[in-house]
Amino acid sequence: MSQDKPDPVRCAIYTRKSTDENLDLDFNSLDAQRDSGEAYIRSQKHEGWICLDERYDDAGFSGGNTDRPAFQRLMNDIAEGKIDCIIVYKIDRLSRSLMDFAKIMESLDAQKVSVVSVTQQFNTTSSMGRLTLNILLSFAQFEREIISERTRDKIAAARRKGKWTGGPPILGYDRVRDKRGTRILVNDEEAKRVRSIYQMYLKNGSMLPTLRAIKKRGWKTKQYETLKGTMRGGAEYDKSALQKVLTNVVYLGKITYKSEIHDGEHEAIIDEDLFARVQGLLRRNRNSGGKHSRNKHGALLKGLVRCKACGCAMSHHFATRGSKRYRYYVCIKAQKKGWDECPAPSLPAKQLEDFVVEQIKNLGQDQDILHDALCTTQAHLQDEITKHEKQRTDVEKTIKQLSGQIGELSARAGYDERATRQLDQLQSRIHEQQEIIQEINAQIVAIRHRMLNPDELTGAIESFHPVWETMSPADKAKLVHLLIERIEYDGKDETIALTYHAAGISTLSPENQRSTDVQHCFA
Repeated sequence: MSQDKPDPVRCAIYTRKSTDENLDLDFNSLDAQRDSGEAYIRSQKHEGWICLDERYDDAGFSGGNTDRPAFQRLMNDIAEGKIDCIIVYKIDRLSRSLMDFAKIMESLDAQKVSVVSVTQQFNTTSSMGRLTLNILLSFAQFEREIISERTRDKIAAARRKGKWTGGPPILGYDRVRDKRGTRILVNDEEAKRVRSIYQMYLKNGSMLPTLRAIKKRGWKTKQYETLKGTMRGGAEYDKSALQKVLTNVVYLGKITYKSEIHDGEHEAIIDEDLFARVQGLLRRNRNSGGKHSRNKHGALLKGLVRCKACGCAMSHHFATRGSKRYRYYVCIKAQKKGWDECPAPSLPAKQLEDFVVEQIKNLGQDQDILHDALCTTQAHLQDEITKHEKQRTDVEKTIKQLSGQIGELSARAGYDERATRQLDQLQSRIHEQQEIIQEINAQIVAIRHRMLNPDELTGAIESFHPVWETMSPADKAKLVHLLIERIEYDGKDETIALTYHAAGISTLSPENQRSTDVQHCFA
């Protein structure tokens, strides 16, 4: 009789719940799953089944991947030969991914470990049982993908209606949850800080002095508590954190979804004019290296002059002969590849600077010239908008291509470990492209706010002469960079073309000058 006694089958019960809701109850979903598993094992006692005391419970973990602590512990124990059979309430508790389950079954087959579902009768040792299992898993994966699609569609619809759909709170707003859902409301104290940061950046002209001013005031990033009770934020500002504050269209009362910008339900705390001026300064600093780039030799037009023939910048240089110093703007291409590469590789700096200043002073004396300057500037701004719109279209095409790759990869490879990494990389690239589109949209808004009408331009130019005569050399260089966007020198025709910053010119208008102090003019 003892020879007929079956060999013991060591059974481990695995339980899982996707969320941590109601887990604080005395008897929760994980307990219910384990009770069902224990009852099933008892019904197979005559087959020698034994329930192991070790619990393998994953609370708050999705079945879409295998990155679960209890599951990993279960697989390690299987590898060590401690388990003969896995008991689950439903097969999707173990995995909702067909490819993941195929890999799991491969590992279990190698260890001769079987899987039993309490509510779904099948035997993984037979071909029919495996077919049944694959069908069940296919439906489980289909259900998960449908839920994901519905969630994405719901978020997209909510964003297009201007609703806040979640994410970390941002400085200037508090996150509120009520029967209307999750919203953001203006935090008056923080909103004042945001406006101050914008004004400080315009006054200081670049990131580093603004960061120093923020640090001097002891301001930190937004501090908040996560749903799990963890405190986040409250760190010192760095360039990245400041950049996010200065470019966030949420402060305009907007909500973004991928490449789209929609009017939000929340209140704006930054007006569009201030936002546009900041975006324009950010863009100019990216192109010129910042307002405080080294200029110890007093080059009035440093970073503005370009060689039309070569399309290259013309950098400031000087030569000394005895006690005299001669300054030049030199084509970079000619400097690097030889002077014969450019038809006019250099231009006397003093001569060019005097010419530019005189052009600005005389601009308001001839209405035809003024009109031409306005048209040229406006046309250039429109060209910039067109260029940014084309760039945005290209980025949108890239996002579409990446999305197509995600679809192909999901259909071909499922959710195995390698495919998951590839999918994560593609999602990360899409997120990067979406941030680029957000920046492009901000630049387009900034450019549109730089458009001027003739009356504004006339008043601004008339104010230039009295302001210019009272300024120091350093402040003169700052003002010229504010007024002039680009200077092109055509060495073949020996002509010079000036492109103005419309928004910069507008800061000279009398209504924008709150005092004779130069610093106020720039603020």
